[in-house]
Amino acid sequence: MKTYLTALILFALAPFLVLAPAFAQDGAAETPELLTFGPPQPLIVETEAGPLSFSVEVADTDEHRAQGMMFRQTIGEDEGMLFDFVEPRPVTIWMKNTLIPLDIIFINTEGRIISIARNARPKSLRTIPSGGVAKAVLEIAGGGARKNGIAQGNLIRHAMFGNLPTANEGAANAPADDAGDQENAAQDEEAPANPEE
Repeated sequence: MKTYLTALILFALAPFLVLAPAFAQDGAAETPELLTFGPPQPLIVETEAGPLSFSVEVADTDEHRAQGMMFRQTIGEDEGMLFDFVEPRPVTIWMKNTLIPLDIIFINTEGRIISIARNARPKSLRTIPSGGVAKAVLEIAGGGARKNGIAQGNLIRHAMFGNLPTANEGAANAPADDAGDQENAAQDEEAPANPEE
């Protein structure tokens, strides 16, 4: 009798057992095939304490902007992603399928930071507004803006804004001798920290 009941239960459940893997797959957040971005490009943030160099991927198509940093497990301290919105406008960002905290930096057409959303929460569906007309968004590791003194009003230098220094400009701005290097290092150590925003 016990064997008969077990067989009857298995027979009744058979259609559901066959479908169970399909339900599990539909319910799981599978990682889609990710787009590849072009080679990283140089980006400089001019802070009060001095310039910071980043290596950024550029999201400049609808598909790249839609994917952004989704599904990535890590980001380096000097890495980021720069979103080019082409036409300046108020923009919003969300963290759907983004697995790591990010600082989201909104930038105007001149390359100036208009606002910063610090440590945006992974996987959140809350929209984060630019707080003004933005041409671009820079995403860096969560906490990086505060750690490096990146603040509203700082200048972002990148080819997108046409304001990257050329090799000649870099050489012209370099100190003439070692004494100049030591003086600049001393000034860097004495520079006050940026106030909290």
